[in-house]
Amino acid sequence: MTVQVRDVLASKGSDTVFTVTPDATIAELLDVLADHDVGALVVSDDGVTVLGIVSERDVVRKLRGLDDARSAAVSSIMTTDLRVCSPDDSFESLMATMTEHRVRHVPVLADGELVGVLSIGDAVKHRMDQLAFERDQLTSYVAGG
Repeated sequence: MTVQVRDVLASKGSDTVFTVTPDATIAELLDVLADHDVGALVVSDDGVTVLGIVSERDVVRKLRGLDDARSAAVSSIMTTDLRVCSPDDSFESLMATMTEHRVRHVPVLADGELVGVLSIGDAVKHRMDQLAFERDQLTSYVAGG
């Protein structure tokens, strides 16, 4: 049975996707990242259409040359060359995308609309859960139960 991105989203639990508008300030961005304890936010005007993504890496790497960085707009540091996936994509393809492109957060789009975000932490947790289940099944089989 092939695990799909939708399965990982379902096991993650929350349907909440945190976003920030492109005209928000970096100070506002930092508050939202800290308040929700997340490492990245999807940049969107309406919470559905994805314009980009902004991560802690973007903050660290792109703020260096900006004058008055805290009042600069999110659009000045966001990443627009995105890697996205679909709920129908395989979990393996998601992990391959994260590894190959060295991204830690992948927006999930269904019919072009934002339905979730998966982080490398979500992927690792899901894989660890899979391995624990397989171990338990093998242990039960070997024990004759």
